[in-house]
Amino acid sequence: MNWLARVRGNARGCLIYEPMFILPYSLYTTYGTVYIPQPGMTTTPIGLVASVSLVLQMISSAISGHVTDRMGRRRALLTFDLVSWSLATLIWMVSQNIWFFVAAAICNSFQKIPNTAWYCLLVEDTDPGDRSTVFTALQLISVVGGLFTPLAGLLIAAMHLVPAVRVMYGIAFLSMTTMFWLRNRAVHETAIGLRKMSEVTDTGWAQTVKQHVDVVREIARSRRVLAVFAVYILNNFQAAVSVTFLSVFEVSALHIPAAWIALFPAVSAIATLLLMGVVMPRLRQEHGLRHIFIGFVLSVGSSAMLIAAPEERIGYIAVASILSATGTVLANPFLETMTANVIRDEERAKFLSVLTVLILLFTWPAGILGGLAYGVNPRLTFVLVAGALVTGGVILLALQRRTPPEIL
Repeated sequence: MNWLARVRGNARGCLIYEPMFILPYSLYTTYGTVYIPQPGMTTTPIGLVASVSLVLQMISSAISGHVTDRMGRRRALLTFDLVSWSLATLIWMVSQNIWFFVAAAICNSFQKIPNTAWYCLLVEDTDPGDRSTVFTALQLISVVGGLFTPLAGLLIAAMHLVPAVRVMYGIAFLSMTTMFWLRNRAVHETAIGLRKMSEVTDTGWAQTVKQHVDVVREIARSRRVLAVFAVYILNNFQAAVSVTFLSVFEVSALHIPAAWIALFPAVSAIATLLLMGVVMPRLRQEHGLRHIFIGFVLSVGSSAMLIAAPEERIGYIAVASILSATGTVLANPFLETMTANVIRDEERAKFLSVLTVLILLFTWPAGILGGLAYGVNPRLTFVLVAGALVTGGVILLALQRRTPPEIL
């Protein structure tokens, strides 16, 4: 508790209500890709929805820094959270055909704006030495959310897939919307946010584009920033592939009943909670690169288990899930901290905007490449995941030789 008590100010305001988002999100996200084809949809429209969402997310990512600086972190966060999550979950809940899913994808694509605003609120008024604690607390909340995923399986067993997922989206709409308003009352505009609001008022779009180009040039000139961003992007790439295909792989390739797959996040959550309670508070920030590397190694081990997984072996998949979750919870807080600390506070919104666009540009092939690999052999999908993690690990080894501990 002393460890978590170090979280103060806006970071506390952002995190204290986060379970109201994480818990309902954890319920429906496991079954999102399984639910989409059910209301009379074929696989072709699913690709259309994904393409529409991707293009719009790139646009919202590109403008997120300017919008966040112009509106202020607090107001941008509330406004676009209501659009991208409250409205989107409401549409998903009542979806009947492809156009409902397109409309929900359009709304949800605006999530990149509140992502930037939320990230700024989370770190700008937080001492760099405490940022790993903040991200570890966030990881803890995410892990606890996994404990409740079996409720989704129980709902599906009782109501069947489509009506159960509709209920999950309804719960998400109510919980998330309430959370957005409560969180808005708990946070205040940052000092940098107030200054940026006054500076951006007279800045036109042409000047904003020039500033973003300057940010790209600055990233390209700094080997350290470029390397950190590369590792961050590779981690997002492998996560995108895994999230998209893991549930489908478990159900269709390994023939595990749909109601059972919700147990895996819960089992891994229990194991990682033990890790976070016993191990994480003892890890030192100056060894962050080492912790990220070990986390990647564990995640590669999980991918290797999935590649070799026998059919209908629930216990085997549970062990692979625990290994993956342990690697994630070990690596992600330090990777997030490292990324936050290489970005200057004065230009944080613009850097995050550019980083998000780069993530989307380099991860958009994730669905295509994962789908092609899955079509050849479902197990090849996790060869792709392991390859991204190994590449990230190699970059980390090179980065370790020239990175001072203070950036962590």
